[in-house]
Amino acid sequence: MKLDRKEILKALETISIAGEGKNMVESGAIQNVLTFGDEVVVDLLLSTPALHIKKRAEVDIIKTIHELVYEKAKVKVNIKVEAPEKPASGASENLIKGKQIPGISNIIAIASGKGGVGKSTVTANLAVTLAKMGFSVGVLDADIYGPSMPIMFDVENAKPLSVEVDGKSKMKPVESYEVKILSIGFFTKPDQAVIWRGPMAAKALNQMIFDADWGQLDFMLIDLPPGTGDIHLSIMQSLPITGAVVVSTPQAVALADAKKGVSMFLSDAIKVPVLGIIENMAYFTPEELPNNKYYIFGKEGAKNLAEDLQVPLLGELPLVQSIREAGDYGRPAALQTATPLEAAFENIARNIVQEVVNRNEFLPPTEAIKITTMAGCSAIKKK
Repeated sequence: MKLDRKEILKALETISIAGEGKNMVESGAIQNVLTFGDEVVVDLLLSTPALHIKKRAEVDIIKTIHELVYEKAKVKVNIKVEAPEKPASGASENLIKGKQIPGISNIIAIASGKGGVGKSTVTANLAVTLAKMGFSVGVLDADIYGPSMPIMFDVENAKPLSVEVDGKSKMKPVESYEVKILSIGFFTKPDQAVIWRGPMAAKALNQMIFDADWGQLDFMLIDLPPGTGDIHLSIMQSLPITGAVVVSTPQAVALADAKKGVSMFLSDAIKVPVLGIIENMAYFTPEELPNNKYYIFGKEGAKNLAEDLQVPLLGELPLVQSIREAGDYGRPAALQTATPLEAAFENIARNIVQEVVNRNEFLPPTEAIKITTMAGCSAIKKK
């Protein structure tokens, strides 16, 4: 059988590269198509070296030609990776990383060098704090192997609904405390382990990001898995990340891993601005002695690390029983009013927003952001 080049191009218009909206032909990814009888050679140009994206693109092309053109066609895909050009001086570098998501102004990655430092707890509390300050907020639980957002927001039994947007079926995030949430935990049983390789996990995250109806968001917070691995690389290279926040305890072991986390974001492969470090469990305060501080994990470790790495220290959070209890009950501690915890999370949230504004990254989709100085700190609210 002699294959028709136009017919093949028409078939390839039905697929797109992971993380991109346009089809392969329209986006210019398909550089050339050559046919020789029942053989076809497709030249594909990608902007990311991520192995799972390259493999998925190759599989999609072969499968599509077999299904829509000729099932016995001999297909060869030549993949070339060419990084996009660097932006002109003064332009925002993160805009070239991944496809801009319509309606989402800023994407903040929350990371930790190691597990057990309270990264997810901090993410949940920052989300509700930003929502209380008047921002529209979403949380993507990217901790595929240990999703905890459904529990922390008391929506463990919720399921995202399917809605139609512009003729396409999309997931509608679950909403709790005025925060939109998507997590792999919504699609698995509570006692079910997620045993996936990196490419499958990355594919699931891509679907939760690009196949979801997030609407208008001032901030999307991404709760990353602990450490530095394949999922981090996939997310950093497929999304326009505004900046990263690293959570650590003052303990020397945690700080060593936090340093690696900062190094990952600043590496040539990722190049994401680090907005700062949050010191969690900075000191222990017993409920019956609220004015006492016991530095059981060490003192000012994250502060010293921030100074060494020349990144901001966004704030300190105490180790108190109410934070743990609030997370277990599904009502983040930052929702409590007129408490030291509320003030601590508000201070950190203001510092994060200020860092975003300082980098000229903040692009609110609707209303203006007003920044005023009161009592030595920035109070950020919507007009």
